[in-house]
Amino acid sequence: MKRVKVAGLSIGGNEPLVLIAGPCVIEDLDRTLRIADFLAGLSARLGFGLVFKASFDKANRSSSKSYRGPGLERGLEILARVREKTGLPLISDIHETGQVEAAAEVLDILQIPAFLCRQTDLLQAAARTGKVVNVKKGQFMAPWDMRNVLTKIGEAGGESVLFTERGTTFGYNNLVVDMRSLALMRELGVPVVFDATHAVQLPGGAGDSSGGQRQFVAGLSRAAVAMGVDALFWEVHDDPDRALCDGPNSLPLDQLESLIGEILRIDRLVKTGQAAGQEGA
Repeated sequence: MKRVKVAGLSIGGNEPLVLIAGPCVIEDLDRTLRIADFLAGLSARLGFGLVFKASFDKANRSSSKSYRGPGLERGLEILARVREKTGLPLISDIHETGQVEAAAEVLDILQIPAFLCRQTDLLQAAARTGKVVNVKKGQFMAPWDMRNVLTKIGEAGGESVLFTERGTTFGYNNLVVDMRSLALMRELGVPVVFDATHAVQLPGGAGDSSGGQRQFVAGLSRAAVAMGVDALFWEVHDDPDRALCDGPNSLPLDQLESLIGEILRIDRLVKTGQAAGQEGA
């Protein structure tokens, strides 16, 4: 498996687990910086790699009345402040080819939302920047069909790719996670991320917004790490019940430290076993 390098971090192979975390959407500068500071402190204290995530625009909300974020220009300014203050690498999602150039000037990883994972022009524009591209597998996609996504990115010169599992549509307003998908996508030769917070989302489940079941995030995260996933993706917030986006499936900051400790112990156990198996082969 090809390892992906991100601002000093190495994702994939048998490298230690990396956490991608932050609020669903940028609400304001102060809150974004507070959350980033908190996460950076945890990363330093517990010794894990961290990428900060937050969206400058949520263009795929259930309702036109939903909060979308500050937009491209102001959002990238705020993310640049996060890097300046914390030194953390950054990821955010892009929705149109016209956003790619500006986003690539600030972000370390360009993220393709699940609904757009088959948009050839967007995938290839992101690839041509030379940045790492993280593609979320569509809720409608089989894991093996992501091979075509990888081919599109490769045709545009993209060499650093992550694939993210975020659940598969299961009836109406519900998602289910097939843990086999994590192993199947890793067989394509790319590091795989598990988006545990979006996996418990109930799309459109609140009528004009998505619901969620955050009580299942911890268990699914443990299971994914036990499967040997390369990174976890969590949306976190200091007050999820008042968050402007995806609050029902976001983790509160005060629950993170103990959960991360458990996750890191599982990761070390699994990857120590993998390394021993490779040596004995």
